[in-house]
Amino acid sequence: MTSSSIDSDAHPHRWRALLLIAFAELLGMGVWFSASAASPRLQELWGLSASQTGWLTGIVQLGFVAGTALAAVLNLADLLPSRWYFAASAVMAAAANAALVVADGYGTAMVLRFLAGVFLAGVYPPAMKMVATWFRSARGLAIGTVVGALTVGKATPYLLRAFPSLGWQEVVLAASAGAFAAAVLVGVGYREGPFPFARRPFAWGLIGQVARDRPVRLAIYGYLGHMFELYAAWTFVSVFFEDFFVSRGYSDVAGQARAGVVAFAMIGAGGAGSVLAGRWADRLGRERITIWAMAVSGCCALAMGWLLRAPAWLAVAVAVVWGFAVVADSAQFSALVTELAPAHAVGTALTLQTAIGFLLTSFSIAAVPHLRDAGGWPLAFGLMAVGPALGIVAMRRLVASRP
Repeated sequence: MTSSSIDSDAHPHRWRALLLIAFAELLGMGVWFSASAASPRLQELWGLSASQTGWLTGIVQLGFVAGTALAAVLNLADLLPSRWYFAASAVMAAAANAALVVADGYGTAMVLRFLAGVFLAGVYPPAMKMVATWFRSARGLAIGTVVGALTVGKATPYLLRAFPSLGWQEVVLAASAGAFAAAVLVGVGYREGPFPFARRPFAWGLIGQVARDRPVRLAIYGYLGHMFELYAAWTFVSVFFEDFFVSRGYSDVAGQARAGVVAFAMIGAGGAGSVLAGRWADRLGRERITIWAMAVSGCCALAMGWLLRAPAWLAVAVAVVWGFAVVADSAQFSALVTELAPAHAVGTALTLQTAIGFLLTSFSIAAVPHLRDAGGWPLAFGLMAVGPALGIVAMRRLVASRP
């Protein structure tokens, strides 16, 4: 019996494949926030403003947009074998990130962070397509597990920052080592599943074909609302808690360490959120779960900024709930695209969705420091709630448009 003839719910290797891809994503995505986790020390070293510090993450978003846009135009995710596309991209992301430790200043660091983002475009979207070749009936759970793993991976630099004995260079190099290990893991261990997507020759019009599909467009619109909130929340929750702890008399070093632990807990909670939401979505419907998740995360965004003087247990609890909900819907938007897009264009559709979404994140990340200075954390975090509100509208329209 060939692997393609084995039922999707009984294939003996699909859970092993899911574990491999998820672990690779966990290892590979620490590169994303490595400079952000080290930003307090880089701020001191290079005399950076709050806005410049925020751009250590914002420039990664723009690099990722450039990488995904190029991949979408060239149909790379639908032309190249996912295994080698992922592995090569992870190695280059690791190298660009590691070079940060010898950067001679902010300008060089920005170039390196941009390149890291470009190369991460070959690590994130292909993984969703890779896991989709192994799963049909439980695709929401599978993609949710991958997104949960990469969420925890992105949080790990904040956990490392909580150890004062580790210098910022060690935090950065640990992230690069993880990305290199991810490349080896996928390059050696991954094989395509029994449900591969059709391949076709390169076509300039593939993006247009995806964009003209109304259900796919609505799924992407919902994703954009989600993304407007997500990365701004992840980027600035540690900054909020630095202010929170320092205002209570902790030293800068102690405040940063505690803020790192809370940021890890907040972002890491999204790992559980992604997995559980994937399971719920397979049973209750993807659109319904995305609407619920955006409603909860939007309410948390509105509340969080008002908790600077609240009891620590309350502020941390809201942050963890926010972290759980803010990424719980992410995988379900991607799962919807894999189900709604033409089979020969799934990779391009995922890449297009991701490119536009991450472009949007750069604007919300850039806006937060200015809004905080102008009106405090309530205004800065309150802006983020606009995204999920609009995302809910898009998903309700998608529900109404489907038979």
